[in-house]
Amino acid sequence: MGLNAFITDAEIEGDADGPLSGKTVAVKDNISTEGVRTTCGSAMLDDYVPPYDATVVERLKDAGATIVGKANMDEFGMGGTTETSAFGPAKNPVDESRVPGGSSGGSAAAVAAGEADLALGSDTGGSVRNPAAFCGVVGIKPTYGLVSRYGLVAYANSLEQIGPIANTVEEAAALLDVVSGPDPRDATTQFGSETGPDRDGSDESATAHPAADSNYAAAADGDVDGTTIGVIADLLDGADDRVVETFEAALDDLRAQGAEMVAVSLDSLEHAVQAYYVIAMSEASSNLARFDGVRYGTSGGYEGNWNEAFARAREEGFGEEVKRRILLGTYALSAGYHDKYYKKAQDARAWVKRDFDEALEEADVLATPTMPVLPPELGESLDDPLQLYLMDANTVPVNLANLPAISVPAGEADGLPVGLQLIGPKFGEAAIVRVASAVEN
Repeated sequence: MGLNAFITDAEIEGDADGPLSGKTVAVKDNISTEGVRTTCGSAMLDDYVPPYDATVVERLKDAGATIVGKANMDEFGMGGTTETSAFGPAKNPVDESRVPGGSSGGSAAAVAAGEADLALGSDTGGSVRNPAAFCGVVGIKPTYGLVSRYGLVAYANSLEQIGPIANTVEEAAALLDVVSGPDPRDATTQFGSETGPDRDGSDESATAHPAADSNYAAAADGDVDGTTIGVIADLLDGADDRVVETFEAALDDLRAQGAEMVAVSLDSLEHAVQAYYVIAMSEASSNLARFDGVRYGTSGGYEGNWNEAFARAREEGFGEEVKRRILLGTYALSAGYHDKYYKKAQDARAWVKRDFDEALEEADVLATPTMPVLPPELGESLDDPLQLYLMDANTVPVNLANLPAISVPAGEADGLPVGLQLIGPKFGEAAIVRVASAVEN
C-alpha cells in the first residue's frame, strides 16, 4: 500500500510548453478532472467520473503540467488527519506510523515523498497548511476569491480555497501564479480597484483581479529587512513546548535577518474554533443534501420508497465524521436554534475579521505555529473528535477572516516537522511569500 497518497492514478499531460512543463502534479480528489474518477474520499462517490475539468485543472494543463493522480483526502474534506477517507488513511513519509495531516494529506504526502513535484489541495479551515506542516513542505491558503472554486466539490462555500503545496516557497508561489486569477464561472473570484485587462487580456475595460499579471514567485527573495512581524501570543498558549521552542528559534533567525517582532493579541480567537465549526457544519449540511442517491451518489441498490432509499443511500455512502457534521449543521440551522448558534457564529466571525485587520495595521504579517502539536500517530485522534477540532485553533481563524496564509517548515522537534504560519492582509500573498522564503533560507 505504501503511503496510500493516491486514490486514483492518472497521466494527464498538459500542453508541451508552459511554466510547469516537465512538472508532475497531484490533484486533491475533490477537484473535478474530466474523465478521471473524483471520489472526495467517500464511498458515496466511489464511481463518479466528472464530465468537466475544474478551472484550476484547465490552468494546470495550459501551463504544461502532467497530472499524475487524484490525492487521498479526508472524506469530503472533513478531518485533519486523512483517516476519515473511505479508501484508507494516507501515511506521513517522514514517519509512516504518523498521520500526514488533513484533509489534503495525500497531496502533502505525495510531494514530501517525491511522488509528485507539486500538488493542489483545498483549505476550508487549515486543510492545506495542516498537512504541509506535518509533512515538512510548503502550503499556501490564498485570499478568498484569488483562486477559482469552479469544479471544487463544495464543503463550506464561504470558507474554502484551493491552494498549492510544494517543496519550496518559490515553487508553491509559482503554482499559485498559474492557478490564480478571475473566472467568469465563479462569482466568488474577486477583483481589485485598478483597471486593466483581465487574466486573458480579453477585456481592456475590465477591473484588474489582484492576480492579474501576478508574479508571486518573484516575491520569494528572502528580504525581510525592516519587516514588522506580529507574533500572536494567544495562539502559543497550550501549544506543545517542542513546537513553541522550534517556532521561537525560527523567529530568532528572522530577527537576525532584519525583521522586527511585535506581540499582538486578538481577543476574538477564544471563540474562533466554535464559530468556525458552526458555520462550516451548517454549510456542509446544505451542500451535502444533493448526495441522495438520485442526483449524486450511490443508491445502494435500494428500490423502496424515496424516503427510505434516501436514508439508506446516506447511511451507506457517508462515513461517521461526515454524518456527525451534517447532523450538527442541520441542528444549528433548525428553527429555534438558528439565532442561538448560526447567527452568533457569524457575529463572532465578524469580530475575528476586525481583530485581524487591526493587528495587521501594527504589523506587515502575523506569525504563529501552523499546528500546536506534532503529527499524531495513526489512530490516536479518531476516538476524540473534539480534540481533533481543537487542533485547528491556529488555522481556522484565517479562513473566518478570508485572509492569505502560508505554512513553511520551521525546523524539527524529535525528528518531526514543525511548521511556521504567516498570515497577511487581504491579497497580501507577496508579503507572506517573501517572509516565508526568509524562514526557508
